[in-house]
Amino acid sequence: MLFMFSRLGRALTPALALAGIVLASALAGTSVQAAASTGVPKHEAPIPPATLALMQTKNTGPASPMLIRLYKREAELEVWKRGADGRYGRLKTFPICRWSGQLGPKRKEGDRQAPEGFYAITPKLMNPNSRYYLSFDTGFPNAYDRAQGATGTALMVHGTCSSMGCYAMTDAGIAEIYALMREAFRGGQKAVQLQAFPFRMTAENLVAHRLDPNIAFWRQLKEGSDRFEATRQEVDVRVAAGRYAFQPSKDPDSEANILAWRAMEEDHDAVLLEEGRAAIRTTYADGGQHPTFAALWRRGVSLGEVSRPEALAFAGQVRVLQPARPLRRDCPADGPCPNPSTQAGIVLATAAPDVFPVASLAQSPVLWMPELPSLLSASTAGGDPAILRPSPLMIAGAPPIMSPGWTSP
Repeated sequence: MLFMFSRLGRALTPALALAGIVLASALAGTSVQAAASTGVPKHEAPIPPATLALMQTKNTGPASPMLIRLYKREAELEVWKRGADGRYGRLKTFPICRWSGQLGPKRKEGDRQAPEGFYAITPKLMNPNSRYYLSFDTGFPNAYDRAQGATGTALMVHGTCSSMGCYAMTDAGIAEIYALMREAFRGGQKAVQLQAFPFRMTAENLVAHRLDPNIAFWRQLKEGSDRFEATRQEVDVRVAAGRYAFQPSKDPDSEANILAWRAMEEDHDAVLLEEGRAAIRTTYADGGQHPTFAALWRRGVSLGEVSRPEALAFAGQVRVLQPARPLRRDCPADGPCPNPSTQAGIVLATAAPDVFPVASLAQSPVLWMPELPSLLSASTAGGDPAILRPSPLMIAGAPPIMSPGWTSP
């Protein structure tokens, strides 16, 4: 396993973390490389041995049903597998190399928006002959999208690092996701549920984006997300009167857990609003990318074809629509107010600019989660070995990062 943190809990330096990512990328491509060397078609590449071993530790297997959860702002795709207890558990998290557009649903052909919502991926939506290595169609437009008059076709999750309304995972990334879906279908699963969200559906995120024009739609998605979180079972979703409608669980205990979860989240919302949390809007020039890939690119690692790379400099700009209300401190009657900096849990609001970027991608090693491989494989089925290529954006003076099986031009 690749660890990005020391045993004392400190984040490793960017150079060490990045070196680990490159090494992991070579390991991640082993199964795909083996498939290529034996003449196995790319769509039949086996699930990597490390992932098979991980399944065993989670009491699941290749033929067990799976589910996908996807988050735009975090640029992460999660694969969940159903265990022997009938509940889904998160198996792996894959970084998204590129998505396009803004946070929010797709509305019309050509708007570059990647879809958000609940979709059912059936075997017929899998494409082994994709121009982007391998792909599967999200199923957009679904019944909700059609009820809104949304238009658009061929909204995919695919390989490479280029997007025009799709989620691009790199070739090695989509190869593993494709293999996981293929084996689940062969195990009898009729459709894989795809839950696509603008961000992680926490009370904090919903309160922060409460003035965004898409908030009513996102609150519908939040209900579906809460139902999954409470039960860890696939959401039974319909569309009624132009809205997502989630069917009650057939198990009274499960439904009670869902209602309790929803009540807890609503209480959390109320507390955050009472605290006077800031209202923001997160904007993009044209979509985003996981920090892992941004860091690799800055170190000179080729990502292949990347759509509109210039737009990534303006990804995740946060505009404050309503400033946070300063918190009131409770001071003891018989003494001075304590220094807030020494009190855990007390944060005083400070003046902030109207627009500021999310944490610098190049300086955020803590975002490189241990389970996130770079997914730039040493080679792909039917492809050439990956090559480290120089980049004008390479950090000055940074040492070259090499790993066995990689070559330098």
